[in-house]
Amino acid sequence: MKKQYKRVVVKVGTSTLAHSTGRLNIRRVGRLVETLSDLQNEGYEIVLVSSGAIGIGAGKLGFRERPTDIPTRQACAAVGQCELMYTYDRLFGQYNHTVAQVLMTRHTVEEPQSRENAINAFSSLLSLGVIPVINENDTVAIEEVEFGDNDTLSAIVAELVEADLLILLTDIDGLYDKDPHEAEDAKLIPVVKWITDEIRMLAGRAKSKMGTGGMVTKVQAAERATALGIPTVIANGREPEILYDVLAGKSIGTVFLAGEE
Repeated sequence: MKKQYKRVVVKVGTSTLAHSTGRLNIRRVGRLVETLSDLQNEGYEIVLVSSGAIGIGAGKLGFRERPTDIPTRQACAAVGQCELMYTYDRLFGQYNHTVAQVLMTRHTVEEPQSRENAINAFSSLLSLGVIPVINENDTVAIEEVEFGDNDTLSAIVAELVEADLLILLTDIDGLYDKDPHEAEDAKLIPVVKWITDEIRMLAGRAKSKMGTGGMVTKVQAAERATALGIPTVIANGREPEILYDVLAGKSIGTVFLAGEE
């Protein structure tokens, strides 16, 4: 990636934000916020799509795994979203940055007037130097209006805010030519120029106990974003400072190129 980026959407998954217990990984979230705050200070416009509400709520309520029934998931989301936003507000505030909570459902982007309202709201927030923190509104979302995963949501948000780059932080280094959990000789694919059926098959179906996505939804998000001219990077969020390297153009994770790149 050689071009300079200004507006960057960063999506962080539950497996990155939380311990296996479901409880918030306070140290990692702190480092993520510090890095994003520094990048904002540097002149980037940061938009954060953050998973974690259901997983953190489940952990706080004593569940060992993500609940499967809708009412319990909604309850976990309501509890977890409070803790998530309280944490972001407190940590970003330490660096004099203001955050705004934006909760969305599919209705938000599919109904024309609602979509236009969302675009205007994002535009206003970014012009004011606010960092939007976006999540699916899991407390009220049902199957008919839910995105189903925040990878998809992040690609949609990247479109709405006309982002220059989408970064998906996860618990794996990127897309491999084999499942790295099963094959010791699996090799990271550093660059994907075109998303073919072979690439889609490599994505597999794995997901974490507390999360909803997996590599397959990340590749789908990359496909959606790159089709709109927005390059996408899948990288390991274990070390949030990796964002500096991504934006510096270093070979990190898997880069999905867009258009003429």
